[in-house]
Amino acid sequence: MSTIQRKDQLRPPVATPPAAQSLYADRQKVYPKAVSGTVRRAKWVVLALCLAAYYLVPWLRWDRGPGNADQAVLVDIANGRLYFFFIEIWPQEVYFLTGLLVLGAIGLFVATSLFGRVWCGFTCPQTVWTDLFMWVERQIQGDRNERMRLDKAPWSVAKFRKKALTHLAWLLIAAATGGAWIMYFNDAPTVTRELLTGHASLEVYFFFALFSGTTYLLAGWAREQVCTYMCPWPRFQAAMLDENSLVVTYRDWRGEPRGKAKQEGVGDCVDCRACVNVCPTGIDIRDGQQLECIGCGLCIDACDDIMGRLERPKGLIAFETLANLAASTAAVQTVPPGPARQPLGMAARRVPRFIRPRTLLYAAMLGAVAAAMLGALVLRETVTLSVLRDRAPLFVTLSDGSVRNAYTLKIADKGRVSTTLLLEISAPHALHMQVQEGAVMGENRFGVTTRPDGITQWRVLVTQAAGQPGRESTDVTFRLRDAQGRVVASAHSVFLGPRP
Repeated sequence: MSTIQRKDQLRPPVATPPAAQSLYADRQKVYPKAVSGTVRRAKWVVLALCLAAYYLVPWLRWDRGPGNADQAVLVDIANGRLYFFFIEIWPQEVYFLTGLLVLGAIGLFVATSLFGRVWCGFTCPQTVWTDLFMWVERQIQGDRNERMRLDKAPWSVAKFRKKALTHLAWLLIAAATGGAWIMYFNDAPTVTRELLTGHASLEVYFFFALFSGTTYLLAGWAREQVCTYMCPWPRFQAAMLDENSLVVTYRDWRGEPRGKAKQEGVGDCVDCRACVNVCPTGIDIRDGQQLECIGCGLCIDACDDIMGRLERPKGLIAFETLANLAASTAAVQTVPPGPARQPLGMAARRVPRFIRPRTLLYAAMLGAVAAAMLGALVLRETVTLSVLRDRAPLFVTLSDGSVRNAYTLKIADKGRVSTTLLLEISAPHALHMQVQEGAVMGENRFGVTTRPDGITQWRVLVTQAAGQPGRESTDVTFRLRDAQGRVVASAHSVFLGPRP
């Protein structure tokens, strides 16, 4: 027999590559079950307050005098104003908005360090509108089991009618949401009339469609996917929590091991999955702290209902600190599962420590920013003055040898009444000032009239007489005085001349 083999016969067999695996799992649709209880009632109250504030605030009126916007809360982009009841923010005062954002962030840190993801579970817009959309869905399609059967059933007239009514209701809510958002940037009655009659601008219709579509997609379709994948907050919320933060927790020391209701030697958890069925993100709270948990607490109501039916103490799932959870677990380690664990575990608990270094630091930061903003608001100037010196040319030498600089003065008056102020100049050596169209009030003193809630612009010429000692650059100060002689605004600039 020949021992010669072909090269291809000596090669090892090539392994067949496994079927390509997707890096992304298909979405498992969540069908939250309706639940009632203390937490659910609290969520309904918060939802109603949030929706009422959002939809009704643009319709509140605030009298600011004739010729001024009378909407209490308005972002007037055309005129560069932000109105919030008696507060009026100008574009150059954008630091107030920055301060509000900082206050909101620190407030969120405080709330999270104390009560976990209470913002996500109760007041986040995604949670509020998703709750509303799910309530509408239940009213039309039924509760969890009915919706699951409806989705699995073949298409029919009844199924099409329920689906169509659901999406029509969602679209109406989304349209009201988008329309309300537009009202924060336009007069509410006016823009509503223009939207309904087809006379609104293209920009208004664009943003109306944008916010309506976003609400419909995020609250109607994406839902828990927004909280799990789109929102950055779950990724770093753990940095705000510690062992003394109140979070939605399963007391495994009491519930484990799970078993039937009448079974001996098991914990209180009967593995009914009621907590899973009501969860809007579809997780099992018994698996511990999870990124997907928004802290809504609906699993608490579901579990309490089951415990009540079984005549067992409520609170198997509750708002609890991890420190108390560890203390209770340590206290019952030597006690077999059963009713005896309940009093021992609860006795080991301690009152949550709301005052601790983390919360004190956040509170100090919150107070400091709030005090700074309040001080800036109280001490804000009613009249501001800005000076722009002409740069081309830097200076002009007149025929008589004198040197002249030109300036543009802008006076912003945030008051509601026109005011006449006295403009004067101060410099180390004699300079002559002339204000075009200004009323002469004396040597180097001119009367200028402001525009209420607006900006006036004045052209000022400053001259140094020929033969006067001067420097290449001289500091000058423009001041505005009121009728009582008090300086209400000032601005610094320079007077430029030829090199000596």
